[in-house]
Amino acid sequence: MTPKGYVRMWNETRNQSSVASQAAGPRLESPLIGAQDVLKPHQARASQKFQLRERPFLDLVNVRGELSDPAFVEAFERVVGCQPPARPNTVARGADYDVLWLGPDEWLVRSNGPVAAGLLEGKLAPALVGLYAAAVDIGSGYTVLEISGERVRDVLARGCPLDLHPRLFGVGQCAQSHYFKASLTLLPTGEQSYDLVIRRSFADYFCRIMLDAAAPLVS
Repeated sequence: MTPKGYVRMWNETRNQSSVASQAAGPRLESPLIGAQDVLKPHQARASQKFQLRERPFLDLVNVRGELSDPAFVEAFERVVGCQPPARPNTVARGADYDVLWLGPDEWLVRSNGPVAAGLLEGKLAPALVGLYAAAVDIGSGYTVLEISGERVRDVLARGCPLDLHPRLFGVGQCAQSHYFKASLTLLPTGEQSYDLVIRRSFADYFCRIMLDAAAPLVS
């Protein structure tokens, strides 16, 4: 349950306007609220070549721990539904969550669908009490974008230095990189689709620069 007075900055774009005027409950506002002048035209003419949309209400939790500690691995698996991946730049999947490798002792846990604020942290943090580990909800500081289409890799390649060929970077992998000046975590979800985890403070810039980069490729 969201504590009284707590404002959760939800990531919602399907409702194109801020609902800060609601009399009760948390304010639902997308970090892309200021980019509607470019998002609306894109969504109106989105083609099979390239599409960008936000995935709202996903739980994002940063987890730190030691894989050499059986108690940590057991507690993590009990709550999340899978063990944290040990292999660099890979993704482990549970029934409700994806777990992205960020480092030897760091992972990003992302829900597969919309959930209530702080749901996973509320379960995982207590399970890690007494261990050399931590779980912190970072959902309010980030947003998740889904990009897809026939030219999606070409659009990414205009600002991302990674080799995006599917033989080298495909489903089951993840990577931290940047797109022009915005840092991101990149997760292939299909042959022509990716999820991107973007800092909230860069979301408006990222949306604009990506749509600008895509324009000559999809026209």
